[in-house]
Amino acid sequence: MKNWKDLISSGLLELYVLGETNAEEDQLISALALENSEVRAEIDLISLALEQYALAEAIAPDPIIKPFLLATIDYMDRMKNGEVFSSPPLLKEQSSVDDYQEWLERTDMIVPPEFDEVHAKILSATPQLTTAIVWIKHMAPQEVHDHEHEKFLILEGTCDIQIEDQVFHLIPGDYLGIPLHKKHHVLVTSALPCKVILQRVAA
Repeated sequence: MKNWKDLISSGLLELYVLGETNAEEDQLISALALENSEVRAEIDLISLALEQYALAEAIAPDPIIKPFLLATIDYMDRMKNGEVFSSPPLLKEQSSVDDYQEWLERTDMIVPPEFDEVHAKILSATPQLTTAIVWIKHMAPQEVHDHEHEKFLILEGTCDIQIEDQVFHLIPGDYLGIPLHKKHHVLVTSALPCKVILQRVAA
């Protein structure tokens, strides 16, 4: 390449910023950037433009994904460290908080002082059934389950769970099952987070 102007017009700097150049091209561009302020300025402009594009096109992540991913990692670590597998009872209309007291009294089944919107601790997980304690501060976004039944038992706080056009006002001790293929979301109606036993059962 004859000079820095050729480099700027070549499109190679865009590839450099994206990490798509080879070792020889990296060495060339790095050397020219050290010598030439125009090349450095062009690299900065390309980096800024790409960052602005990425921010403009960004999709906000589902707030449920992160807490359940962290809960899964925590559960796997606990099992590796010798925790004995347990099987909480299947949630049903007759279920009560007492049915889960064994797990609720565990000292590790607590919520941290600060958490984002949702925090979860998995009690048990198999391909057929996952049981967790979940704390929800304000809301859990709309979702639809096509391959698993979702069930709730309210432990603390209150919430509204809307399934399609129906709204269910829930208080501690209440049970609710979510039908397959139905849009639903949770809105907390108490000042304190809503704490629930959540089960997802393979359909």
